[in-house]
Amino acid sequence: MNTEAISLVRNSWDKVLPIQDVAAKLFYDKLFELDPSLKPLFKGDMAEQGRKLMSMITLVVGRLDRLEPLIGAVQDLGRRHAGYGVKDEHYDTVAAALLDTLGKGLGEGFTQEVKLAWTEAYILLATAMKAASKTVA
Repeated sequence: MNTEAISLVRNSWDKVLPIQDVAAKLFYDKLFELDPSLKPLFKGDMAEQGRKLMSMITLVVGRLDRLEPLIGAVQDLGRRHAGYGVKDEHYDTVAAALLDTLGKGLGEGFTQEVKLAWTEAYILLATAMKAASKTVA
């Protein structure tokens, strides 16, 4: 990712952080609306799951300019998700739910440039997760 795209992602995420609990709920509501078959994959407290999601996104956004040290953790996450039953096609659903959530949270601030930057970041991470999931026995 170039510095401009990283800046767009970071600046927009800074605007989501104050509403992160709401954003997490919006995300999971949209995810389950798009694909109700995903709901059984989440067995724990959804508020806690939302906090974990927001924390992971915050971590990744903060390191977009130095992802290499984080790639191992992203790959581990991909392997764990495969163990939970996550399939490649689910990543597209997650992307749609994430972009929808960002759109609602940012309103007019969710410009085409911001959307493209988030899409690029998501594809980068999802690709690493999907590749790692193939190594699960």
